[in-house]
Amino acid sequence: MPRNHDRSLPLLREIRACRLCEDHLPYEPRPVLAASASARILIIGQAPGRIAHHTRTPWNDASGRRLRQWLELSDKQFYDRALIALVPMGFCYPGSTRSGDVPPRPECARHWHPRLFAKLKRAELTILVGRYAFDRYVATEARSLTEGVRLAPRLLPARILLPHPSPRNQMWLRNNPWFESSVLPLLRRRVRRIVEGD
Repeated sequence: MPRNHDRSLPLLREIRACRLCEDHLPYEPRPVLAASASARILIIGQAPGRIAHHTRTPWNDASGRRLRQWLELSDKQFYDRALIALVPMGFCYPGSTRSGDVPPRPECARHWHPRLFAKLKRAELTILVGRYAFDRYVATEARSLTEGVRLAPRLLPARILLPHPSPRNQMWLRNNPWFESSVLPLLRRRVRRIVEGD
């Protein structure tokens, strides 16, 4: 899987050298993200998990496999930096507890997102994944993540909010069957148009 498009987006070199929250991380900082100035879709996730940290590949776990299924994208398409930018709320693995990963560090979104997103001028769709992306980017428009996910017809074609695809989120998916029947078809249709238009 290709990792670097630094030549087309020099800011990535600065981000990969970031040490803003070094004292709060369980391991040495290792920002995990992928982007290119030509990306047509921006996916804002949570934070890299342990596997993504060690492999330096975003969404390299069961959550990533489910997300690719939701989008109906192959691994090759998903990891095509010219097509998709993968930018988490927190760039480094924050550690874990018995109940799951620690929340992403807040420094990344505050410090880096505005600068990075300003470079992604070709992005036609922003896919916000999970509660932390909701809190920062959709919370003023909906009272809860579930309500925000229901806003898909209104947010599209430019944005859409998704629940986190983690296997730990099975209860939400069971309690909200409308997500798969109503929201995923809208998402897939929008993604397909962008990909095929490429």
